[in-house]
Amino acid sequence: MPYIELDTHRPRLMGLAYRILGTLSEAEDAVQDTFVRWSQADTESITDPAAWLTTVCTRRCLDLRRNAQRQRTDYVGAWLPEPLHTPVADDPEDRLDLAHTLTTSFLMVMERLTAKERAAFLLHDVFDESYDTIAHTLDTSPAACRKLVSRARAQVQTDTTRALPPIEKQTELLEAFQSAVQSGDIGTLSTLLSRDARLVADGGGKVPAVLDPVVGDQDVSRFATLRLRHFWEDQAWSFARINGALGILIGEGPTYHAAISFDYAANGQVRTIFIVRNPDKLELGSTAIQ
Repeated sequence: MPYIELDTHRPRLMGLAYRILGTLSEAEDAVQDTFVRWSQADTESITDPAAWLTTVCTRRCLDLRRNAQRQRTDYVGAWLPEPLHTPVADDPEDRLDLAHTLTTSFLMVMERLTAKERAAFLLHDVFDESYDTIAHTLDTSPAACRKLVSRARAQVQTDTTRALPPIEKQTELLEAFQSAVQSGDIGTLSTLLSRDARLVADGGGKVPAVLDPVVGDQDVSRFATLRLRHFWEDQAWSFARINGALGILIGEGPTYHAAISFDYAANGQVRTIFIVRNPDKLELGSTAIQ
């Protein structure tokens, strides 16, 4: 058996699995299952271990996605990806790439793709795999993979969720949001929001959370400064890197009351406020991920 250091492959596989599945626990399961398969395989015949691991991990993720989609038909309210604590990259360009493909808004765009579109797009545009390699992974042809990526790319490019302001602007908006909620200042908050702003909350039916999105800058402002102030005014607030961008944690760990992240419009205003309240998603795991 050729020796390979499996842990050196873990961050890449975790990054792929998390982007496909949207939950850290399922991503960890997929990567662990991949390593188990490696330990049971005839590794002497595997000429490219990295490609083999990527293929096995991707196929396992697609199986898990099919099961998850069936389970989500009974999910109470909106479903949002599990928040992930992401360390800051040293290279600004690497940090920007990481942020763009891990943000809640980007993962929600991915949710609108078919499972194969999602996998093909991520493998090609994020992880730089060739169409021939992707074709083998998805058990299809290179031409079919090009079509999958093209359809996915069109969906991603027509959505403006990849706008991500500089960290200083993110900090300014988050501080203003905190101040507005704690003070009940509707006017201040409404100036931060785009006219078509939305607030989406995920309680999973386990804690109180609005079931349907709140739509429009005025309605979002009123909800945040009246309803959220009632629950969060006296709670601890802290800023943290969540899914590659700056977000807010409400409460104290290891399990928080809420994790908040923003989707930004091209002009820097807040377009969507995502609030995860489901306690099953709020241990906020931190793991090496690419």
